[in-house]
Formats: sequence, structure tokens, C-alpha cells
Amino acid sequence: LLSVLCLGDCELHTSCGIQKCTTDFVSFTSHLNAALEDFDLEFCKALRAYSVCTYRNAKVCRGNLVYHSAVLGIGDLMTQRNCTKNGPISSTNSEMTHDLCNYSGHTEAREHQGGEEIPPPTYLFCGLFGDPHLRTFKDHFQTCKVEGAWPLIDNKYLSVQVTNVPVVPGSSATATNKITIIFKSYQDCTDQKVYQAMTDDLPAAFVDGTTSGGDENTRGLHIVEKVSGKYIEMHARYIGTTVYIRQLGHYLTLAIRMPQELIMAFEESQDLQLCLNGCPSSERIDQSGYLPLPVMGKLLPWGTASHPRSGYTLETATTKCHEKMLVKDIYFYSCVFDLLTTGDDNFTAAAHSALQDVEALHPSKEHWHIFPRSGNDGVGRDSKFFVSLGLLCLILVPYF
Repeated sequence: LLSVLCLGDCELHTSCGIQKCTTDFVSFTSHLNAALEDFDLEFCKALRAYSVCTYRNAKVCRGNLVYHSAVLGIGDLMTQRNCTKNGPISSTNSEMTHDLCNYSGHTEAREHQGGEEIPPPTYLFCGLFGDPHLRTFKDHFQTCKVEGAWPLIDNKYLSVQVTNVPVVPGSSATATNKITIIFKSYQDCTDQKVYQAMTDDLPAAFVDGTTSGGDENTRGLHIVEKVSGKYIEMHARYIGTTVYIRQLGHYLTLAIRMPQELIMAFEESQDLQLCLNGCPSSERIDQSGYLPLPVMGKLLPWGTASHPRSGYTLETATTKCHEKMLVKDIYFYSCVFDLLTTGDDNFTAAAHSALQDVEALHPSKEHWHIFPRSGNDGVGRDSKFFVSLGLLCLILVPYF
């Protein structure tokens, strides 16, 4: 052990923090008694903390022989004590606790302990809005019925379930009026926390009344209220996950960003996840990648038809959506689709907010906008849906 430690020569390299790492290790272990039952457990926790600290100083200590001796010594000691590379670390130091409950921090530590370079974590995005439109982790865009309770996400770390109810009598269109989220317990960062939102009840706290999980100082999991009763954010730093929930009109929207490796940590029985695999084919409203129009096939000359029962014509719905969204991507088309279907102006705000959430959470700017495929009577850049603007009036009917 003494061959690993050097408290004097390290001072020659002021930018290298190996001395602080070593001092902390001594502090963690100086009180331990090898005769006690928990010696190996606590010693291994201290070694892992030492390893994390050396990794953080890898670049600035690159030419420091003491640093390289320490790294080799840590490896030898972990082997001698049968310490696992992954596990709890000593947390009497607030910085160590901070790292434990920070996903990027403990993935860096894992990379160092494994001895191999691991690429930065890949983050994926999923969103649900409107009546309802789903953007999956694979950036597939779908419009679905999914009435009742459905799982969006269900893995080792997180469960998200939504409940959808009909919005228009005689139509299969639904929208979300309830969201339940379970953050599962994780080491010292959080115990299990359940969050539930319903129409006109968007709390800024978990069901037990708390606003955070685990140690308040680590901020491993906490809720932030952005607009009272209308918009909250949940930040789960220990699993690198961010969730946005909004109420617009009578319905809720959800957007989430999560690391891919955690998304894929699920059992075979948890395969029904809309964010991961999309909606079952029997629940799809869109057809082969484009939205069918909620209209009759018969086209009448402009001005001779009565207004659709939604209160919007194709022209007025398009104008309304264009006020909020200048790019005619799938969010714009979904807005038009929802206005023609429901006549509810709040769906315009829902589509606009959904796009804002994409821009805030989606990791790849080049994938923010999705342009749907066009097709016969489908919503697309080249479809008759938009060619007919100003020339024809279409009469709405339920699309299922």
C-alpha cells in the first residue's frame, strides 16, 4: 500500500490532483481495522473512490509518474482484496456523493475501472402529444388510438404509463388525461418515487409530497415547477434522464430524454413499450407513414359546403397552425390534423410545445424536424391535402 502513496513529490505537479486523491484515500481508510468484519467492504469502497478520482485527473496527470504508480497500485489492491470494479464508493466527501448520483460521472468511472475507452453515452428522445401523436426512441412518428392505459417506458430504472380517453364522439381519436411515472430505487441516490399527473392536477411533487429523491444535497432526482399547474420538469441525474410534462387545454403532453443503455435494460416480459417499439399495428391511425385525412372523398366547389363540425376548414386550420409553426414538418401537419378532427385550439399549442420540447431534449439537431411521406389523401408535402388549399372545401367525417 505504501508504494502507492506519495504526498511529497506530487507537489511538483501543481495542476495534477493526485495528491488530493491520495489524501482522500488515506482519510477514508485510516480509521479502518483489518480485524473487523466490514473491513473489506469499506476498503473496496475507498479504492473505488480513489479510482474515480484518478480518472478525473487522467489528462492533467498524464506525465506524472506518481499518478501512474497510483493507478497501478489501485489495480493491484483491488485484485488482492477481490474488489468488484462496479459498486458503491466512499461518500464522506460531498464530491464523491455528487459523482455517484450523476450518470455522466459514474459512466466515466466505469470506463476508467474497465481499462477500455467507452464512447460517450447515447441519448434518445420520446414524445407524446395531441390525439395522440407518438415520436418513438427510434424517431418514428405515429398517430395511434391506444385508448385506456398503455406503457410508454418500462425498464429496470423507470416506468412511464399514460391513460388516453376519446376526444370526439364517434371517432377513435384519443388524448392523454393521466400520466404515472415510477422512478425505481437506485443505490444511495433515491428510494422509489411515484409521480402522477391528471387533467387539472399537475403537481410539482411526488405522490408522497416530496419534491426530490434521496439526499437533497446531491440533487440526484428532483422536480422543478416551471408554470404552476401547467408545466413541470423532472431531472433524474443519477440515470441521466429528463422528463417534461405539460397540460394544454384538457390534455397532457410528455417528452423524455434517456440514455440508450438504460432504455434497453428490460426483461422479455416488458416488451410492450410504445416509446421503444411504437404502437401495435391494430392501434395505428396513420397509414404507411402518412396521416389520412378525416374527410369525405367527395370534393365540393369552394364556398358551397358548410363548415366541418370541428369549426375549421382546411384553409383556416392550416392558417392557424402556420401562425405557430413555420416549418411544414410532421408537427405542423399533426396540428392541422388535430384541428380538423377536434376543433380544439389547444391542440395547436400542444403541437408547438411538442416541437419546442424536441429542440430542448433531442440530442441531434439534424433530426428535430421529421417530414412525413406523402400519399393519396395523406398529409405530406406533395399530397392533395395542401394542393387543394384555397380551391376546395372538404367535409369532415370520423376517420374510423
